[in-house]
Amino acid sequence: MLAAVDHVQLAAPSGAEDALRAYYTDVLGMTEIPKPPVLAARGGCWFQAGAVQLHLGIETAPAGGGECHCRPAKKAHPGLRVTRIEAYAARLQEHGAKVIWDDSLPGHRRFYSEDPVGNRLEFLEPMGTGAL
Repeated sequence: MLAAVDHVQLAAPSGAEDALRAYYTDVLGMTEIPKPPVLAARGGCWFQAGAVQLHLGIETAPAGGGECHCRPAKKAHPGLRVTRIEAYAARLQEHGAKVIWDDSLPGHRRFYSEDPVGNRLEFLEPMGTGAL
């Protein structure tokens, strides 16, 4: 029986770790958590805020060689619940991140943004919970 979502993994191209660290820690306010050594050798990085974990995995070249064609998720995305959504959106904008508001989900305030490699992220807050 399912109990909870343990983490969400997003793809990133090789060499993107420094940009991802800066975005997920400085911009989103998450904490980088260590990967197990056997997984750390593959590259990428993991982040956590409260019970939320996002894993950024490095896309590798296809078997048999060839160029890696990392394709960030443009439609698929994690939906991240936030508090004080207006202030959180302002934080992202102050760090140069694009914020796209979307009012089509009844009962919620939400916006979309992208990480440095183009992964789509949704940030949402149920209406009536954003008290200062």
